[in-house]
Amino acid sequence: MTAETVPAVRPPGPRTVDVWLDPACPYTWLTSRWLQEAARVRPLDLRRHLMSLAVLNEGADDDPEGDPTGYLMVPVRIGTAVLRHHGQEALARFHAALWAESSTGGEAGQSRKWINDPAVALVDAGLPAELAAAGGTTAYDEELRASHAEAVRLLGPRPGTPVVAVTDPTEPDLPPLVFFGPVLSRVPRGEEAGRLWDGTLVVAGTPGFHELKGTPADPDPDVRRGDGPT
Repeated sequence: MTAETVPAVRPPGPRTVDVWLDPACPYTWLTSRWLQEAARVRPLDLRRHLMSLAVLNEGADDDPEGDPTGYLMVPVRIGTAVLRHHGQEALARFHAALWAESSTGGEAGQSRKWINDPAVALVDAGLPAELAAAGGTTAYDEELRASHAEAVRLLGPRPGTPVVAVTDPTEPDLPPLVFFGPVLSRVPRGEEAGRLWDGTLVVAGTPGFHELKGTPADPDPDVRRGDGPT
């Protein structure tokens, strides 16, 4: 066989990484930033979807999110409207603007656990301000609940947020590798983010794997370190 007849070996394409998120969750924000960092050093194609902690906790005996007024539905409804009308990159910008260190972020230099005003975040993300009205209606609830149901279908009831599903382009007929989290208190950068990605796939892809937890030195989410370009 001559060099001319040796078939070319094509490198595998990027893994498709579908992530279901509630934009108001600080830990989900940090995980999404880690995925973005990992995509800089690993071939990943990120696709964002919406799920809702409020929907997840419907019918629960207690309220783990401490949301008696149902406010958690506001940002995720707006996010659903953004995704429908403006697409993936717009949702990424809106999510980043919700957690940016800006108008309602509290005192400078301190960690915080809550989002900016979604109406302000829309403007900061370069999106139409009128999308804020979606937060007070049920117009996008059917679409949101369908997206949420897909995450639950993949991972099981009450999975938490985010849910991540990874498809290997070299094995398109296999079901995706699906996992919750990982839950992070800070965002790994560069190759550290890549190594965490590699290890997460090894752990989540191990037959019989169920759950892994750690004890971080600082469990509070450092959302300031999650800021950055999308």
